[in-house]
Amino acid sequence: MKKITLRATAVAVAALAAGQAWATNGMLMEGYGPIALSMGGASQAYDNGTAGMMNNVATLQLGENGTRADVALGVLGPNVTAMGDKSGGTSYVMPAVGWTRKTDQMTFGVGLMGQGGMGTEYGASSPLAMNTGANVRSELSVGRVIFPFSYQATPDVTLGASIDYTWAGMDMKMAATSQDLLGMYAAGNGWDLTTAQTNFGGMVSQINQMLSGNSQPTLGQVSLARLDFSNSSDFTGSAKSGGFTGKLGMTFKANKDTTVAISYQLKTRLADMKTGANAATFTLMDGTVSFPMTGRLVIRDFQMPAVLAAGVSYQANPQLMLAADVKSIDWSSVMSSFNMTFESAMGDMKFTMPQNWKDQTVISLGGAYKMSDALVLRAGYSHSTNPVPDSTVHPLFPAIVKNHYTAGFGYQIDKNMSVNAAVSHAPKVTVAAGQLSGAAITHSQTNYQLMLSYRY
Repeated sequence: MKKITLRATAVAVAALAAGQAWATNGMLMEGYGPIALSMGGASQAYDNGTAGMMNNVATLQLGENGTRADVALGVLGPNVTAMGDKSGGTSYVMPAVGWTRKTDQMTFGVGLMGQGGMGTEYGASSPLAMNTGANVRSELSVGRVIFPFSYQATPDVTLGASIDYTWAGMDMKMAATSQDLLGMYAAGNGWDLTTAQTNFGGMVSQINQMLSGNSQPTLGQVSLARLDFSNSSDFTGSAKSGGFTGKLGMTFKANKDTTVAISYQLKTRLADMKTGANAATFTLMDGTVSFPMTGRLVIRDFQMPAVLAAGVSYQANPQLMLAADVKSIDWSSVMSSFNMTFESAMGDMKFTMPQNWKDQTVISLGGAYKMSDALVLRAGYSHSTNPVPDSTVHPLFPAIVKNHYTAGFGYQIDKNMSVNAAVSHAPKVTVAAGQLSGAAITHSQTNYQLMLSYRY
């Protein structure tokens, strides 16, 4: 009974925390689990532990028979600067757990893992706050509860599939000029700017009638606006949603030294993210008068993309294994725009921030060298295209890094326990942001992962 209680507690903690992440292939991690991360993210065609639930479910059948439990902790360290102001969001913790049971014919299990996200934080004195007197921040986290199954179809072929419950949470505190606000308002409703101005002016007139009737100062020419929905939780955002998706995978042992593989991760089917009924605030400002409205913020049809991946592993000799992957990430189908609706007593207001992300190709290369029966050293490199156009990149969502240099090790402590660790560094990338009139946004990042494994 004691063992069951401890495991249940560990799963509960992971369920709360696994969604917190900062990702570097767009909004996805460059590598899931320290084994794959240390090899540049290459993971499709060899056993990389329970992280195979995220990478390629079919690889779960490549490991040893028996039961395996992995507990992992990642620390993600982004370094972002926008308009010369450094983001205060520099450290994010991401735990994960996985459990599998394998026989000669099949593997099944369960895992809780972070899939990805983004986030930045700027102070009230930042140019991005636009003298509104409050800080600016964003935090998006996406996590999964995964139920995998893999099957030994033939001596050379393994097949895998998983059913994944995905959850997402978001916080945002942002300021916008009246010009930017009208642009988002027009895009959200399919209007031209003249129509948007007319409708917005009608709402301001309605507000002023209410204010004057209560003998309060009225709004003049609105120059700024703020949208705020954020909570103090380290585990979930103010706006939340969930839904089911899944993955498919296959490996094929071409010869005794070479394995090839392919996998497909379906696009998520998340419901609209929603805050509580009065958890969001939309504030209009004219320089002297501020008018806050409370309501519900709805983020419409936010999804994580489909991912098609293929890979190969090659056992060059008993000590050296080499691996390579290529991935195609379908960002264009899920990040053409970021759509929000603010629901309040003043009516519903729809806003759209154009994104126009491009599909992303990621190439990962890695190697593992067995120094002894206990110690394995690993290294890798990955290169990806930048999916975010300079014209739409935003300082709250600067997912622009492209290259990763990685290293790590694995150590067999005894016949049951092992430890794996990895570090990944993404050198600085600088873009001229169109939404900031060409001002620079820079992003670099150093991530760490540590995993303790127990077989029984």
